Amino acid sequence: MHALLYSTDPAADRAFLRDVLGFPYVDDGDGWLIFKAPPSELGVHPTEEEPKFYVAFMVDDIAETIDDLNAQGVTVVAEPADRGYGIVAMIALPSGAHVEIYQPKHKVAKDL
Repeated sequence: MHALLYSTDPAADRAFLRDVLGFPYVDDGDGWLIFKAPPSELGVHPTEEEPKFYVAFMVDDIAETIDDLNAQGVTVVAEPADRGYGIVAMIALPSGAHVEIYQPKHKVAKDL
């Protein structure tokens, strides 16, 4: 799977993924970094609204992750909250886009 994040400040968001989140990458030239994504899974959720695509980064320990991100100056837009399926928080990318991070409480497929 190849996922895309569209950004109003791609250089800053790429630097964030590279330097803050530590995602490995290849440099395709001219600042185009292609990141190796962490283990992933795909769920299909029902909606009464307009269908959409959504990205969330799974973490093993959300409290520790928030502490690490705070230490690096990352803005936490929404503090961790238990949503039943997991503990969810929202962080801001440098472009201002928001990305969810969550510690799942459900069975995960990423380790299959």
